[in-house]
Amino acid sequence: MELIEDLNQIKAPFNNAVVTIGNFDGVHKGHQALLHQVIKKGKQIGGTGIAMTFEPHPLRALGLSSPPLITRRDQKIELIESSGIDVLLCLPFDKAFAQITAQEFIEDILVKKIGMKTIVIGPDYTFGKNRVGNIELLKAKGEELGYETIVPDWIRDVETGKARISSTVIRQLVMDGHVDRAKHYLGRFYQIRGKVITGRKRGGSQLGFPTANIKLHDELCPKFGVYAVTVETIHGKFKGVANIGFSPTFGDHIFTIEVHILDFKENIYDSRIRVNMVERLRDEIKFSSIAQLSDQIRTDIEKVKEILK
Repeated sequence: MELIEDLNQIKAPFNNAVVTIGNFDGVHKGHQALLHQVIKKGKQIGGTGIAMTFEPHPLRALGLSSPPLITRRDQKIELIESSGIDVLLCLPFDKAFAQITAQEFIEDILVKKIGMKTIVIGPDYTFGKNRVGNIELLKAKGEELGYETIVPDWIRDVETGKARISSTVIRQLVMDGHVDRAKHYLGRFYQIRGKVITGRKRGGSQLGFPTANIKLHDELCPKFGVYAVTVETIHGKFKGVANIGFSPTFGDHIFTIEVHILDFKENIYDSRIRVNMVERLRDEIKFSSIAQLSDQIRTDIEKVKEILK
């Protein structure tokens, strides 16, 4: 996949460009369906499959409040690349870009600069200054400028067939701790990433279960509690149990994300790991003694082994 981060990098229009545009936060099944349709159409017309997204999120660039991101820039790029798309335009968004009119965006950027012959876009897509651009305008300009507009139906929840798959739904599921349900919408486990830092060094010495303490990279933190997880490290992928919260038994009121990696003895301080959130086991509990907490962790580990068997 070719990554382009500035329109000035484009020296000539792409061949028969098939384009989709969006924030793609989460790169969930709905986004994946758009990307796959772009790829399919590109093959049909011998063209180039292109996804366009923006950094930072347009709401933030305009100084407006926005929800926590499901996927930060690095993971979003990885996931879009894994779809098989040919080119990703990850363009800077600022107040000047926001002043581009919808008509200018279509004519000058999509058609003249990129060479768009087909656009595949969601039914609620709006764009341009004051967000006046919409599907109707895209279709009307397509007749004039010679490109096709494809508007697929929403991808629905596979469990109920009713709820639309959306970043908003996924975000709420993760914040409520329903990471197992979020997987149905994402097409993969929700993943948090971070650097392993020095913690309070009590996991191994006091509890008998050494933990990797993570400095969280992601914005969207799952609901506090204990989770069955898989952990991707420089040494491979392992099973684990994660605790997110304030460790109430110790009473020090410090937020931590700690992961006990099963059957693992390597030193991974200062390295980055990825934690796939498989299932929430329980709330955090304040135990009357460290011995009781250790017993509960043993029970948690057995549950994790059963879940990840």
